[in-house]
Amino acid sequence: MARANLISLFAEFARHAKDIVAVQRHGYRRESWTYTQLIDCTVSCAVLLRERGVRTGERVILWGPNSFEWMVAFWGCLLRGAVAVPLDDGATIEFASRVARETNARLVFAARGKPEIQSDAGGVVTIAFDDTTRGITFVPGARVADYTRLADEPVTRNHIAEILFTSGTTAEPRGVVLTHGNFLANLEPLEKGIDPYRKYERWMHPLRFVSLVPLSHVFGQVMALFVPPLLGATTVFEPSTNPSEIIRTISRERATALIAVPRMLDGLQAGIKRDLEAAGQKKWLTREFDRVQGRKFLRRAWKFRRIHRRFGWKFWAFISGGAAMTPETEEFFRRIGYAVVQGYGMTETASLISLNHPFRAAQGSIGKVLPGREFRLADDGEILVRGENVSAGYWQDGGLQTSGGTAWLPTGDVGELDADGNLRFRGRKKSVIVTPAGLNVYPGDLEHALRQQVGLKDCVIVAIERGGNAEPCAVLLMQDGHTGDSASSNVTAADAIEGANASLAEYQRMRTWVVWPDADFPRTPTGKPRLGAITTVTMQVLNGGGENARISSSGEGRAGELSTLLHRFSAPNVPESGGSGQRLESQLNLSSLDRVELMSALEERYQVELNETQFAQAKTIVDIEKLLQAPSVRRSDFVYPLWTLSAPMRWVRLAVYYVLVWPATQIFGHPRIVGVDHLREMHGPVLVVSNHVTRRDDSGLIMAALPPRYRHMLATAVGGETLQTMRHPPREWFFAKRWAYRIGYWLMTALFTTFPLPQYSGFRESFRFAGTAIDRGYSVLVFPEGHGNDSETGEMDKFQSGIGLLAENLSVPIVPMRIDGVWKMRREGRRFAKRGEITVRIGSSVRFPQGTPPEEIASRLRQVIVEM
Repeated sequence: MARANLISLFAEFARHAKDIVAVQRHGYRRESWTYTQLIDCTVSCAVLLRERGVRTGERVILWGPNSFEWMVAFWGCLLRGAVAVPLDDGATIEFASRVARETNARLVFAARGKPEIQSDAGGVVTIAFDDTTRGITFVPGARVADYTRLADEPVTRNHIAEILFTSGTTAEPRGVVLTHGNFLANLEPLEKGIDPYRKYERWMHPLRFVSLVPLSHVFGQVMALFVPPLLGATTVFEPSTNPSEIIRTISRERATALIAVPRMLDGLQAGIKRDLEAAGQKKWLTREFDRVQGRKFLRRAWKFRRIHRRFGWKFWAFISGGAAMTPETEEFFRRIGYAVVQGYGMTETASLISLNHPFRAAQGSIGKVLPGREFRLADDGEILVRGENVSAGYWQDGGLQTSGGTAWLPTGDVGELDADGNLRFRGRKKSVIVTPAGLNVYPGDLEHALRQQVGLKDCVIVAIERGGNAEPCAVLLMQDGHTGDSASSNVTAADAIEGANASLAEYQRMRTWVVWPDADFPRTPTGKPRLGAITTVTMQVLNGGGENARISSSGEGRAGELSTLLHRFSAPNVPESGGSGQRLESQLNLSSLDRVELMSALEERYQVELNETQFAQAKTIVDIEKLLQAPSVRRSDFVYPLWTLSAPMRWVRLAVYYVLVWPATQIFGHPRIVGVDHLREMHGPVLVVSNHVTRRDDSGLIMAALPPRYRHMLATAVGGETLQTMRHPPREWFFAKRWAYRIGYWLMTALFTTFPLPQYSGFRESFRFAGTAIDRGYSVLVFPEGHGNDSETGEMDKFQSGIGLLAENLSVPIVPMRIDGVWKMRREGRRFAKRGEITVRIGSSVRFPQGTPPEEIASRLRQVIVEM
């Protein structure tokens, strides 16, 4: 039965009320919400819109990254009957202001920190996304019956659901208008196709989709907002495009499928190959890849089980949209035993025109045209489509400009149908190059030939004018270490062109090429190369450089880009030139936080995973280049034992604590506890921050002072270098001492839930472990001084700025504590304290506004503890 509007999906929300709908990462924390919470928050958001005077049909801007709050704001607009206007998180304030003026936006939902949007009437009222979920009491099912009465009039399939502005470069933006009916025309065939598989689907629950696609993109909305309720599935938002982070999230969340655009899957494929090469398994991959061709799905999956083990055994599919996948990437994932589902569509068709069947997909195709729409190929091969899924028109000059009702929509794409009725994508119509002989050259064919060549990371074919005609020009993006210069690389750009031309017909061959100097092409938010910008630069170079020119990096290339990144962290006395001898530590004065931020920026930019210890030892740009070209298979040299957080270990730990540690603390220290009332009304995990006097006694005193609910679930950060020495003592030590240290390491780790917090080689994995501990209900104890107090006066040392970064990412209350009296005992060499000599003080919990600099957090925490 046809649905009346998108709001009818709320009936699916109620049916899945106890299931998780969304999971997202905030720093190093994991947050999740249920369908019940989505219902309550969405109804509250719709009521908020009504109270703010937003009427049915008026426009509301959504500007921020993927999040549960973004989902709430979108559905709140639909319940109220308002029109959502999503903007890409990276949109400029100028573009956002133009859209606000064009749509006469009444309200803006935005991420905190976004600048104020201006319209013709001045600033538009802005509400932070996270304010939509504050102060809401969740009552399962209590508001389900209310949602149909929140609009000023009944919402039909003809009501506008959203306006999507797909370009930020024009002076007067034009938005694609999509109605409830446009989306339902795509969802109803999908729902009908899912029905026969529901009896099998329940065995795969819980279904979890990891989404890398922004919700400001129509493909991301369909797969993250509309399809999951039909299946009772969870959507996991992963903000990083780093392959290792993506795999880690898929494994940790036990995901079923990954939703991504082709560019992201290209990077994931490259990341898998790079990791296998770093592990010495490149020959194994090549050998098995050839052997499994033509074998059954399960046989292929078993052959590549070491790859499947990294993703997790529940993961089985890649879902791609937004552009056509490269044949190489599609074949790679199919060959190693995964399903690849590829859809084709555009914003004007509410995302979908055709879709591959997950179990009967034709390789190299973009599937069969979905039911309910008309489709044909024009004489020149352009794909034409019409039906209810086609946009009602464009929003321009302050209103809806209709597109002609039943007229065919020219997609601008060239395609062909195979004998089985599968649609195959040939390329963009405007990109087809017509040679002087009148023959059509499809850039996709040339790009496919180029991608078979060694040393090439990516490529784009653009058309250049020659004597009134056009010919193809290859713009090459070389892999790490392959600059295109024969003097610096065994594989040159000329070799790649020659190898590709050998497989092409004479009229297709490329005679002009350039090498792109940067690490990547300029791209859209969904990863597509910006052909206009690339063509402009290419023509400028060719007009100045002639035939067979290449873009000269002028000594920059990767080193130049590295220098640009490094200057973000540079001290004022750093030379402007980024020479290869430039030192990270002495000349750039990198703090520990700078190292963390720089390393994360490099990983995200170059799509690699770096070893923290090796990165800390890098001194020059050349050292960093070597790490980027041959990244380590291990992210950290330290071990973070998650098994210590398990329930059985907790009970063992408590038994030992109350038999041994508690009595010893009372006998040797019998501390006086002050301020425990500050914790009486607190619930949930906290970050405990204390001064540090001795490695031996401080943790026991802190645990004795905390109430049982915190004492029983406390993870303690210990110097990473200290733990590493205990775990791997120097071989020159006497064997008895080595064994004593090893035993001490295991006892310390198991009985006190200790984890390493390195002082010199980075914090990221430590912060990740702390976030996992918080997610599992543990509180975290950190000594920000980093070592025992060795001063002559006992004065508290400066707090390391890492505590500020940790506090910002954990987003939990911070409980300051201070130990008094132990320093005097230590100086006097006494083991037994006098009664009342040792005092442990507990202060009021503190929080810091989002965006507070880590150094300021560390300084203010120290001041709070000093003044207790």
